[in-house]
Amino acid sequence: MSQLQRKALFNEKGDIELSKRRMINGNTTNLNDFNNMKYSWASDWYRHAMNNFWIPEEINLTQDVKDYRNLSKEEKTAYDKILSFLIFLDSIQTANLPNVGEYITANEVNLCLTIQAYQEAIHSQSYGYILDTICSPEERTDILYQWKDDPTLLARNKFIGDRYNEFYDDRSDFNLLKTIVANYILEGIYFYSGFMFFYALGRIGKMPGTVQEIRYINRDENAHLWLFRSILIELKKEEPQLFNEENEKIFRDMIKQGVEEEIKWAHYAIGNGIEGLSLSMIEDYLKYLGNLRCKGLGFEEIYEGYSKEPESMKWVSEYSDPNAIKTDFFEAKVSAYSKSSIIEDDL
Repeated sequence: MSQLQRKALFNEKGDIELSKRRMINGNTTNLNDFNNMKYSWASDWYRHAMNNFWIPEEINLTQDVKDYRNLSKEEKTAYDKILSFLIFLDSIQTANLPNVGEYITANEVNLCLTIQAYQEAIHSQSYGYILDTICSPEERTDILYQWKDDPTLLARNKFIGDRYNEFYDDRSDFNLLKTIVANYILEGIYFYSGFMFFYALGRIGKMPGTVQEIRYINRDENAHLWLFRSILIELKKEEPQLFNEENEKIFRDMIKQGVEEEIKWAHYAIGNGIEGLSLSMIEDYLKYLGNLRCKGLGFEEIYEGYSKEPESMKWVSEYSDPNAIKTDFFEAKVSAYSKSSIIEDDL
């Protein structure tokens, strides 16, 4: 473990040769040169992310206003708690990404992190729009700050928040890696699990506006997941000492803990009272996600027998398919979306 030096802001003696550029510990000029990028995938990612522009308020929530009052007790409890959790996750992402960017010395990757932070802010705006539309001001405040009074929800927030704080308080290379892995877990397990619940409501014809907002957010988060996996893969090449056997076990155990925390959360927040969605289905799906995320980083799978997407959860992928969603806001209609070639199907 070694301490990282925050990159200089104005650095007239920075390296301009691509061969000297590094993900961390480089000597960057901070010049944004779109024609000279060491990590060529960053250019594709940046343009893909820019093409994902959308406006939360363009989505009609009229039906959601009616549906929200008619949700069952179990549905409303899960809706409120999961939305509260997602609001926290997007908020802490917006705040933490600049901390990560201070130590990423590849300017093209920092451009991507900047776009991600902007998109996370849009997601927070989207959740705020939903709450402002379907709730009273009192209900809105209660949902936003449930974690202050709900110890289970607070514990969920702390798992990620504490990893981010560790790096914030001690800027070591190992803590940066743990923060990036925590980000990978947040984007690739927590968000996917939360989105799954809203898609379950969509399957039974409830809260269609929320579902559409979530689909746009899901499309962005899919790209964010790919970005952090790419950063980790590059770091594995450039800083192999940080991926020794002991550290890889720590990272893999973090993914496992993320899955187990999410399973416990499902028992608490969702239960077996949602039509078409059981706890056994959720557990199967989360274990599959845990294995998929390990596979994406070249780690051994955690759960034997969960290598393939569960048949009972195939509908989640159908709802989250980025090929199916793009809105032409000038015409206010849905049109086809051709996803960038860099966003792979195994995410």
